[in-house]
Amino acid sequence: MSLKGRKVWEENVKTLSFALLLMLVVISIGTVGYMHLNSEYSFIDALYMTVITISTVGFKEVHDLTDNGKIFTIFLILISFGIFGYIVSAVTRFILDGVFRRNLKDYRVARKIEKLSNHVIVCGFGRNGRQASLELLDHGEQVVVIDSKESSIEKIRMVPELLFIQGDATLEEVLTSANILNAKALITAIPDDAANVYVCLTARELSPGIRIISRSSKLQSDNKLKRAGANNVIMPDLLGGKQMAKLVAQPDVIEFLDKILLQSIKGVKLIEVSCSNLANCFVGKSILDLNVRNVSGANIIGLKDDEGNYIYNPSPDIILDQKFQLFVLGDSEQLARLNKLLNTGKLTR
Repeated sequence: MSLKGRKVWEENVKTLSFALLLMLVVISIGTVGYMHLNSEYSFIDALYMTVITISTVGFKEVHDLTDNGKIFTIFLILISFGIFGYIVSAVTRFILDGVFRRNLKDYRVARKIEKLSNHVIVCGFGRNGRQASLELLDHGEQVVVIDSKESSIEKIRMVPELLFIQGDATLEEVLTSANILNAKALITAIPDDAANVYVCLTARELSPGIRIISRSSKLQSDNKLKRAGANNVIMPDLLGGKQMAKLVAQPDVIEFLDKILLQSIKGVKLIEVSCSNLANCFVGKSILDLNVRNVSGANIIGLKDDEGNYIYNPSPDIILDQKFQLFVLGDSEQLARLNKLLNTGKLTR
């Protein structure tokens, strides 16, 4: 449940509790009053008279009322009107206006977040944060969005697959409630660079091994964000300018890459494949020994070696290592065959 939602929940519970307490006080006063004014009334008779009086159902009195009893009944009816109105308004806001339903949903979201592992936390649901969240969902990732604005939370609610927390992402308790200890990555896309620095510092302190990607609005913020713990710093304005220039100089190349990375051409994807589960029969063998193209139909277009170096269009003579990351182009079936090949060593189609 969001921090603000928890406060709203507590306020409404207090309101309902106070209303019910008032009703209990009125019933107690009515019961004691009827027993005091008329000795013929037992406790059950007095309680019955109190309930039918404040509920105005109009049933006949158990015993005839004295003048004092009639005046007391008038008093009881008048004060019960105000209390009933108070209770009805509280219940209406709590249930009919959606407060109960919304906070119940937020409670369920919080329980789901507690059970997550290997998920991605996105801080900020502006243009960049929203795009990152939706793109992650398209790749089958579990996403928890943190944002402090009520308007942003309303937008997040419109995407059922997104989990969310309403709060300040720079605070430890908020990141902890997003289950950062079990998260694999954090994207901070807050428009304010200073806030992104605080998020990076807090996230890195809470989870030293997490991958952090930060947005930056200013060139001079790049080094600060990296010192704060960001693995990668993205500058949307700079990327946008480069993209526009390349669309003039190399329009077809850029559109081709965009279709592969963002839209996919007839199911073709460019993905990263880990060699950590490389079959024993391939350890110490070359890329040529994989026979990737003939067996799976996919293409290895690059790799990242054990020292973090990127090799483009790698030579078939390169010896495989379980620390390698391969960059592979292919459709879903081809990629599935390649994964099976790498993990089992089976070369059958």
